Amino acid sequence: MAQYIYGKNVVKQRILNHKQIHQLYLNKAHPDKEMLTLAKQENIKVKLSDVQELDRYGRNHQGVVAEVEDYKTYQLEEVLATLSSDATLVLLDGLEDPHNLGAILRTADASKVDAIIIPKHNSVSLNATVAKVSTGAIETVKTIVVTNMTQTIETLKKHQFWVYGSEFTSDAVDYRSIAYQGRVALVIGSEGKGISRLVLKNCDQVVKIPMFGEINSLNASVSAALLMYEVLNKRNPL
Repeated sequence: MAQYIYGKNVVKQRILNHKQIHQLYLNKAHPDKEMLTLAKQENIKVKLSDVQELDRYGRNHQGVVAEVEDYKTYQLEEVLATLSSDATLVLLDGLEDPHNLGAILRTADASKVDAIIIPKHNSVSLNATVAKVSTGAIETVKTIVVTNMTQTIETLKKHQFWVYGSEFTSDAVDYRSIAYQGRVALVIGSEGKGISRLVLKNCDQVVKIPMFGEINSLNASVSAALLMYEVLNKRNPL
């Protein structure tokens, strides 16, 4: 089934990665010269379209839309077979906002995270909005789709992962106090409910991000970014 991605950076990244594009749609009033050049180099069909037609695929398309195959996702076992002894994974437990998923993918690419794991049900999935917000990271960071997050955590533990859940609980420790050695899995909860009870119970360690203002919570993508970069910083100290 065909999907559509939009925005110059997202489409450009897909072309540069030599991923298949069935057709490229450009604003016929002001066709992007760079995209025309890339399309010619990669032998991609181009259709010049009215802005009104492009608007059907999403806002902020910048005059660039591409028809592509379904977004590629991975099975857990096939990714586990490729991971190093200091791999980092991020598990998103019930995340709902595609903007948050896109932002997390973008940070994951920048901070050398090996893959993102999302549940098949009751969660945001890969779509055009995620692709747009990720600015191309949807093409560079592997997304694993699983049916059961608790069973997934059990599998990760069998593969020597230490699982950290980000939740503000009474027994949580400051996320900055952890060494993050070996294989690390970071669990981020949903925007409204946080990490579900069974998933949290199966985490090896619960960590919290200290907050000193009047608001006692952070956006899920911000929390994820802080944790991902803390792992990177601990492994790459100045």
